[in-house]
Amino acid sequence: MQQGQPMIIMGDDAQRVKDKDAQEYNISAARGVAESVRSTLGPKGMDKMLVDSMGDVTITNDGVTILQTMDIDNPTAEMIVEVAETQEDEAGDGTTSAVAIAGELLKNAEDLLEQDIHPTAVIKGFNLASEYAREQVDEVATPVDADDTETLKNVAETSMTGKGAELEKDVLADLVVRAIQEVTVEAEDGSNVVDLANLNIETRTGRSAGESRLLSGAVVDKDPVHDDMPTDFEEASVLLLNEAIEVEEADVDTSVNVDSPDQLQKFLDQEEEQLREKVDQIVESGADVVFCQKGIDDLAQHYLAKEGILAVRRTKKSDMKFLKNVLDAAIVTDLDSLSSEDVAVGSVTRDADEELFYVEGEDPHGATLLLYGSTEHVVDELERGINDAIDVVATTVSDGRTLPGGGAIEVEIASRLRDYADSVSGREQLAVEAFADALELIPRVLAENAGLDSIDLLVDLRAAHESGDANAGLNVFTGEVEDTFEAGVVETAHAKEQAIASAAEAANLVLKIDDIIAAGDLSTSGDDDEGGAGGMGGMGGMGGMGGAM
Repeated sequence: MQQGQPMIIMGDDAQRVKDKDAQEYNISAARGVAESVRSTLGPKGMDKMLVDSMGDVTITNDGVTILQTMDIDNPTAEMIVEVAETQEDEAGDGTTSAVAIAGELLKNAEDLLEQDIHPTAVIKGFNLASEYAREQVDEVATPVDADDTETLKNVAETSMTGKGAELEKDVLADLVVRAIQEVTVEAEDGSNVVDLANLNIETRTGRSAGESRLLSGAVVDKDPVHDDMPTDFEEASVLLLNEAIEVEEADVDTSVNVDSPDQLQKFLDQEEEQLREKVDQIVESGADVVFCQKGIDDLAQHYLAKEGILAVRRTKKSDMKFLKNVLDAAIVTDLDSLSSEDVAVGSVTRDADEELFYVEGEDPHGATLLLYGSTEHVVDELERGINDAIDVVATTVSDGRTLPGGGAIEVEIASRLRDYADSVSGREQLAVEAFADALELIPRVLAENAGLDSIDLLVDLRAAHESGDANAGLNVFTGEVEDTFEAGVVETAHAKEQAIASAAEAANLVLKIDDIIAAGDLSTSGDDDEGGAGGMGGMGGMGGMGGAM
């Protein structure tokens, strides 16, 4: 108070939510995001149809794709989306599991907060549980060699199951493993390093996924710029060019006045000479094939065709970078500095039916997965599934550890956490037990999404693990509890460790907030009225998440 008048320190439009209200607000928003993707988990998970503001449709059950595409308008919810993005970047798969565990941790934390347990005690307990859980994951993990093709195929198939790639998972898993083994090198310390920069994916529609192929080298989806150009070279000199083979334009606006047709002809002759010089520079370098990232003038195309040089224009930047790896070549940005040393040797062949160029270097420096799908939506989801499988197989090769799937590892770690909780003093013990309960969400949701009785199956799983079967997991196709590792349901240990760590850290970050001060409404953009209760837009205040919760 100042001379009997209240001191106003916040603007008229500012909002503030404090203490328990702030915690409830944050937990509700985070749980809403987690529950929105829960139904996609597992082999029997359902897909989501996402329609953006432009009307483009995405059909997927990939957790990170769903969360990135959804119009989320709440700062707390966006923190949970970061969990999925981190999981995708670090492990390549397990995004839905990480987000679901984070949501369940917050739900269990809310119950503890209602029992007057301080958030600091809950956070400390979660940290202890997370650290212990990751130690136990390492203890339970089974070592795998980079040349253990069968286990790596099981890892790939487990990642694909429930996604668009599942129908032809035998063929695709074999392609993924072969692709990873082709780009794996052994480091000086004996560890395996997977260089995914040397692996490219190309997609085509009109054929079944089972016809997909693994090719050595690069695939370029372009046509020759001129019909008279040769298309096949067993031993070609290839030039990668990032400069237009066109008439150079002035940097400033200019105008040219001509008084006679002769002057105009001289001007045209000058342009023609400039193009001729550029082509001559390419010819002098000894290049037989030119992949140009920019445009090629019609007249230059004619000159190149007369010299017997194959030219491709508007090559994608990503294709140029991959061709650089495949051919071990430099990308030339200035024709004036071009020399024979800038030209790489490789084979270039044309598949007229597919309208593709296949490019291979002298030494195998790269591989391309050519994926087929019946429609654009099918091939897009197939590519997402294959990318996840590539990432988890690459992680498994580098990390060298695997785990049983089907919820087996979660039930085992939960059992060990409950034993560990007895050694934890104070109220943190309750948080450790809550962490164990949260991990068991995974087998529960796997069962629910398969239309099975989650309570009975969780009891059976606990009993199997209590009797010493650490690999006992859920077979969602038969509804039985079995050794999932033997059944070929195999996950990578690194992804599980990352999911536990990310979920715990995100939950702790949310629990630590006890005061929210917003300059305007509590959404990150727009007004409260824009979202509505039916979808993910808006999310101003506590609304907007209704459709997902």
